[in-house]
Amino acid sequence: MKTNHVISMKEVVKNFPIGGGFFTALNNVTIDFKEGEFTGLVGPSGSGKTTLLNIIGSLDTPSQGEAIVLGKAIQTLSAKQSAALRNVNIGFIFQSYNLLPVYTVYENVEFALLLQKKSATERRKMVMDALEWVGLTDKEKSRPSQLSGGESQRVAIARAMVKRPPIVLADEPSANLDAANSHHILKTMLKLNQELKTTFIFATHDEKVMHYLTRIVHLRDGQIDSITTKDN
Repeated sequence: MKTNHVISMKEVVKNFPIGGGFFTALNNVTIDFKEGEFTGLVGPSGSGKTTLLNIIGSLDTPSQGEAIVLGKAIQTLSAKQSAALRNVNIGFIFQSYNLLPVYTVYENVEFALLLQKKSATERRKMVMDALEWVGLTDKEKSRPSQLSGGESQRVAIARAMVKRPPIVLADEPSANLDAANSHHILKTMLKLNQELKTTFIFATHDEKVMHYLTRIVHLRDGQIDSITTKDN
């Protein structure tokens, strides 16, 4: 039977070597994510939320267990295959905007497309569509140093979304923003989630973010403590 799960994690364990032993960041985590979810991984520092996000994003691999993302088994991919999965299918948004200071807003967003075989005309349309989604078409020629924090994070969202990826992973995306900008950013992401059916997964402990989520996965000591589902 066909499911609409875009991510399936089964009995995932992640160990990191430390001293003569190891630290278990994830301990037997089993969870699925459906297409179009707006979900958060919530828990204190050290609970495993960023580690889980990194495995979903093919930035890391499980020590044990199975992580299937868009039909690909993360634990079996080569570095080249992992990079190809990220380049085409996964967008990333971080708390530090990671914009290239010497590039314009347009060039920062276009950068995500340069590894794909698209013409300059195709890239132009995709970049301007992405900037329109986040309300920054008038800033295409600006440099990051000319932007506010909220504008910088909106550029980061445009860069993550420009490929129209099926999955976007956001690690503490509102950490450096005030309340007004946080709500603006989250409403923008929710709108894109609803219009494009993109699966958004956040790692956060921000109450403002949690307000918008339709499912909250509570992590503690590398395990799923509980799951809360709500209608927004």
